[in-house]
Amino acid sequence: MDVLWAPWRMNYILGPKPDACVFCIPEHTGEDRERLVLARARHCYVIMNKFPYNSGHLMICPYRHTSCLTDLSPEESTEMMAAMQAATAVMKDAFRPHGVNIGLNLGEAAGSGIAAHLHFQLVPRWNGDNSFMAVFGQTHVIPELLLDTYDRIKPRFDGAAPFCNI
Repeated sequence: MDVLWAPWRMNYILGPKPDACVFCIPEHTGEDRERLVLARARHCYVIMNKFPYNSGHLMICPYRHTSCLTDLSPEESTEMMAAMQAATAVMKDAFRPHGVNIGLNLGEAAGSGIAAHLHFQLVPRWNGDNSFMAVFGQTHVIPELLLDTYDRIKPRFDGAAPFCNI
């Protein structure tokens, strides 16, 4: 039997779970690298997924704590779409994926891991990326450390689109 080591997962499994919503981030930017926040706008922000499906897995979250898509204001909705467009452009430039999955799971029954705070998922995809590990071993192989990915794509967000860093 082959063994795939993922020691960073133990911190998540055994570590303390936050009482507060992980997507309700502070207004200051002092923790952005630690939290993997890539870009901030007036109503939303772009963040990397700490437990990604693929390298470069991003999320777009509103600052306001809401779980309902229909509760978003027109300004929040418009800005989140602009953020998705900018994040997709950065993702294509940085990772050269063959495609991108963009999705929103509303509610736990729909598959949302954090149902209390709305967030869009953007996952870069490559032809054949569902290797035997994912299909038979139910294991995803992420070829790059999260902070290495962060440091590689963060500069691409700086001024990448009108929505960034307002």
